[in-house]
Amino acid sequence: MPYNATVLRIMIASPSDVAKERNIIRNIIYEWNTINSIDRKIVLDPVGWETHAHPDMSGRAQSIINKQILKDCDLLVAVFWTRLGTPTGKFISGTVEEIEEHLKSGKQAMIYFSRAPVYLESVDQDQYKALCDFRSLCQQKGLIETYESLEEFQHKFSRQISQKIIQNYSSLESTNNTLEVSFAPELPRLSDLGKDLLIEVASDSNGELICLPVMGGLMIETNNKQLADMGNARSEASWKSAISELIKYELMESLGGKGEVYRLTEKGYQVADHLGAP
Repeated sequence: MPYNATVLRIMIASPSDVAKERNIIRNIIYEWNTINSIDRKIVLDPVGWETHAHPDMSGRAQSIINKQILKDCDLLVAVFWTRLGTPTGKFISGTVEEIEEHLKSGKQAMIYFSRAPVYLESVDQDQYKALCDFRSLCQQKGLIETYESLEEFQHKFSRQISQKIIQNYSSLESTNNTLEVSFAPELPRLSDLGKDLLIEVASDSNGELICLPVMGGLMIETNNKQLADMGNARSEASWKSAISELIKYELMESLGGKGEVYRLTEKGYQVADHLGAP
């Protein structure tokens, strides 16, 4: 049954090397909603630039992201591992700019640093040094959290996001940010191949899929995998049909209108989480 609830928008901020943590955050938020939203009349809405920003040429890319999505977020969750991120022209990285702008507006942030093992030769030393400097600065300003594995991160974030909501937002009344919600939406009736495709795209760090005619057949690639048996007409047709399914149910959208590059929608991530995407 539909009900009124206060919507808290949660900004997920991170460099590109923690895609799995981003998926974990979304999954935990959806689980929190399923368990708590009816009783507490609060719905958490995970927000990220890859799912909520749209093209705009009116200024710096990061300033546009700040204006389009960050300014309306109530809480920010940031995660780092080996990278600090790409400079924006104003701050040392986009993630740092999001954190600083969010804190400047008087809102709260939860910042996590991974201590998971990594091959040293794969680490950009300049990025790692900048990250260490930023972590030291954060430790001077407030309380951060660390974790050794994805399992530990999942456990800690699940517990701590609940604590954060209960301690800081439980007294909110359903006023300006109200939304009529109904849990849970019926999942689209996808074929097995459609489900496999959705999970693969959700596991891609950018949530993108490429479908491009090349010499020898059709390249259908996501998550660093070539899905179709290139040159096999039946295989290519099956995967194209799976792509059409995701488009039909608004789980994925075409970028640029040429039907060559696709990106998962917010609805796509939600359904993928229900299907058990990593």
